[in-house]
Amino acid sequence: MRKRVLVATGGGDCPGLNAVIRAIVLRASRERDWEVVGSINAFDGILNEPNEVVVLGEREVAGIHIRGGTIIGTTNKGGPFAWPIRNPDGSWGSADRSDEMLRRLQYLGVEAVINIGGDGSQRISQMLMDKGCNIIGVPKTIDNDLSATDFTFGFQTAVQEATTAVDKLVTTAASHNRVFVLEVMGRYAGWIALHSAVAGGADVCLIPEIPYDLEKIKEKINSRFYRGRGYAIIVIAEGAKPAGGEASYEENDEVGYKDMRLGGVASKLIHELKEAGLDTDMRETVLGHLQRGGTPIAYDRVLATQFGAKAFELVLNGEYGKMVAYRHPNVISVPFGDAINQYNFVDPDSHLIKAARGVGICMGD
Repeated sequence: MRKRVLVATGGGDCPGLNAVIRAIVLRASRERDWEVVGSINAFDGILNEPNEVVVLGEREVAGIHIRGGTIIGTTNKGGPFAWPIRNPDGSWGSADRSDEMLRRLQYLGVEAVINIGGDGSQRISQMLMDKGCNIIGVPKTIDNDLSATDFTFGFQTAVQEATTAVDKLVTTAASHNRVFVLEVMGRYAGWIALHSAVAGGADVCLIPEIPYDLEKIKEKINSRFYRGRGYAIIVIAEGAKPAGGEASYEENDEVGYKDMRLGGVASKLIHELKEAGLDTDMRETVLGHLQRGGTPIAYDRVLATQFGAKAFELVLNGEYGKMVAYRHPNVISVPFGDAINQYNFVDPDSHLIKAARGVGICMGD
């Protein structure tokens, strides 16, 4: 009987997920005694009744590396340790179904699990490993906020989308003598904002790691105008905040969703600038989920393929409890504890920050 490895994709979708799945399947196909199955919508496919588990062979993954999203679906709500349940009074609570899930995996003949996801997903991986699950992690996030790996696949594609947006805003800003504020994703890390601001030649870049001063931003904007003519581009990360202030967010009332919903910071910044006396015509653009979708660029396909092949090789070698990682120029593995131990913030003293300042980009401070 063939051995089974189960693949799950959890958290937000990300360009390159399908390339990882394809690589796992193609690498496994070289071993006659292994079969790959996919769980629909993260681990929900195991816990749903009836379960939703599909066999993934070479035919099922043919050509999927060029597609965004994930063919087996994903979710960032609930999970085996916090499964949403309806209480008798109509309110929602959660239940730990992890032991039940492990029994179901055993019943399905699954010998190993490859969990593709970001920080939250890999914390689940750690908890499942602690319960005896043979599990391997693959880092996935457009935010690039996992410190154990130099880059995560999907990040470079998100940066490309954000840079394209900056490029397009330049032409309309110049035509109308306007200031455009582009809000990009990243949660508590400013990687997407920083890279796209440098690549797109933005005038101001505001990231969570460097709280901003309105007067510094006003000064930079005013320097870009002469007799009412000129334009400026501001790239702002969704988690950016003013000095002494907090990030803009709203509580999420979606069942099973735990994270705060960041956003609205572009609109807030424009309001703050107007209140501070800046009378320049300003507009906001929120890039939102356009950064998550679409075709992954070549870099992310290559990295995702390396991650997928490496993940299955870890399974073959029985090296469980580890996450695949990229440490230039090598693809390695690190223990889950190291993978989730530290958030990957932008270092305000990094070479890229210095380069940004060196070419005249105002970082808000």
